[in-house]
Amino acid sequence: MRVLLTGSAGFIGSAVDRALVADGHELVRVDALLPTAHHDPTPDAGTHVLDVRDADNWRSLMDGIDVVCHQAAVVGAGTTTADLPLYAAHNDLGTAALLAAATEAGVRRLVLASSMVVYGEGAYACDRHGQVMPPVRAPDALAAGDFSARCPDCRAPLTSRLVHEDAPLAPRNAYAASKAAQEHYAQAWARQADAAVVALRYHNVYGPGMPRDTPYSGVAAMFRSSLERGEPPRVFEDGQQQRDFVHVDDVARANVLAAVAVATAAPGTFRALNVASGHPVTIAEVATLVARGAVCPLAPVITGEYRLGDVRHVVASPERAAAELGFRAEVDPDTGLPAFATAPLRD
Repeated sequence: MRVLLTGSAGFIGSAVDRALVADGHELVRVDALLPTAHHDPTPDAGTHVLDVRDADNWRSLMDGIDVVCHQAAVVGAGTTTADLPLYAAHNDLGTAALLAAATEAGVRRLVLASSMVVYGEGAYACDRHGQVMPPVRAPDALAAGDFSARCPDCRAPLTSRLVHEDAPLAPRNAYAASKAAQEHYAQAWARQADAAVVALRYHNVYGPGMPRDTPYSGVAAMFRSSLERGEPPRVFEDGQQQRDFVHVDDVARANVLAAVAVATAAPGTFRALNVASGHPVTIAEVATLVARGAVCPLAPVITGEYRLGDVRHVVASPERAAAELGFRAEVDPDTGLPAFATAPLRD
């Protein structure tokens, strides 16, 4: 297939690039090379550098394209309302411009890089009230060291459950809102253009080539940077918040499977799929695992600090991706995170 790959020079995009080429596909590579994501904005040979927000920029690149694999996005938490225009411009308008150009060129197949942040909090159950959605954790409770997600009815601590793709979307910050908007644009496009979309909701991605100390760095990279400075990893809250960490090579493989699947999918369809390891870990365990593989291992420090807007637990069900794509993660965090401690990073 001939695949238009956006964000091809990024951390995940470059891994997807390698995986698609290894599977025998021809690529048209596009990246904006934003300085926030790329310390060296020099493009690789054959990479088209363009502003994703201008639909005119896409038209000459769509000839003969079978599938668009859309990885390009401004990422990070988007912790203040001042960030809203940045995310809306690049992620929302950029996606809308891409889809408009695809329609004009007769391209009707899309793999969209989405994120688990669209869920907000994960899924929870109360012993008395069954499955419930907790309210945003109150600042005074966090300041008092109460980090639990609590039942909105009886205020009892909740038990975390696996999040399935049919869970309601409840974004908590600017980045999350923009990823939810990308999904909504793609779903509307699938219906209006009689197209097919697979949206891959990545969980916490890590691995070789991750950018060092930028807004695009995840918590695993931050823990590694602390260890390299001779400092123990600092873990917020009580360290018991749960996430799913998935290796970038597994994410790349999921994209190849999705590109092949969407090429023959029924027109007018939109499918969202979790891309996760299926092996949830606490953030304290992440810090411990990264430290285990470090040259100078140091035990993590549980600080009790917190960030307003952070969620307590997000743990995914990987079953739909297994059933529909045949995707199962191959890198377990117990081995992948220690190896990450000395893997090459992008400066």
